[in-house]
Amino acid sequence: MQSLRGHVIVAAPSLLDPNFARTVVLIAEHTDEGALGVVLNRPSENTVGEVVPDIGEIVDPDETVFTGGPVQTSGVMVLAEFDDPDQAALTVDGDLGFVALESDMDDLHTSRARAFAGHAGWGPGQLDAELGEEAWFVAPFEREDAFAGEPDELWSRVLQRKGGAYALVARMPLDPSLN
Repeated sequence: MQSLRGHVIVAAPSLLDPNFARTVVLIAEHTDEGALGVVLNRPSENTVGEVVPDIGEIVDPDETVFTGGPVQTSGVMVLAEFDDPDQAALTVDGDLGFVALESDMDDLHTSRARAFAGHAGWGPGQLDAELGEEAWFVAPFEREDAFAGEPDELWSRVLQRKGGAYALVARMPLDPSLN
């Protein structure tokens, strides 16, 4: 098994589970024991100030909280670019990682951060099986994916970046029968 940590997976059009349809998931951990990630392109209706005002030191209180996935939706994960990557509870890519929420927020030095309610999780071998079923496409991660200003366009943008037949899939309407 090759770890996908630091990559994104993009939901194939055939993945109809409403939790993951047309999502882009950043894989934060991927081992024999399972995988963990956050959905990057599902903004919620709530702001950080409404849901988790305690993290207002590192994520602007007016910023949207994203729906990170269907697991532990009452929990919050904060993805941030750290001035000192050793401050991250879990590093994903260079200085990008997750904040330990028990940290003193005043002591953390980050340049950008985004809050996620919940996360995506897979048991042992589950993600690998879904990849084998072609429910997901693996793509390289680009830092701007995590902080996309237009998250509704991220699914198409990552597929277009992947190129070839994926670029065609990127233009596929939600309901191909309407084409």
